[in-house]
Amino acid sequence: MYSLTYVSSATTPLSALDLRGLLETCVRNNEGVGVTGMLLYKDGNFMQVLEGEEQRVRHMHRKLARDPRHRGLITLLQGETPEREFPTWSMGFRDLSAGTASREGYNEFLNLPLTGQEFQSDPTKAQKLLLTFKESM
Repeated sequence: MYSLTYVSSATTPLSALDLRGLLETCVRNNEGVGVTGMLLYKDGNFMQVLEGEEQRVRHMHRKLARDPRHRGLITLLQGETPEREFPTWSMGFRDLSAGTASREGYNEFLNLPLTGQEFQSDPTKAQKLLLTFKESM
């Protein structure tokens, strides 16, 4: 199993409708190739984890790098993992800007922007954030 986590910035602000459309596209594309993962959005920034067969994840990552809806893609973590962290999610999603995730235990992360500089010095923060959402959803 291969996992890849990246951050990027939206080229234009996204509405709730835009985000729903993006999620539908992610689900359709990922289900077709056996990729699972999670997508977080906050203040115009994305964090996404993709997991699956290595060639498929890398192909999806290359495709995403060319997507004009975002820029500044920074890969935080990548490599083999013993198992999927999101096995039943063709794509889990959470818009952190919407304020719907104000549950106990989220404070440490919700105050951080989803940018590369926040996570490059300690990329495991990204993994902890994604796993926190997995456990709470």
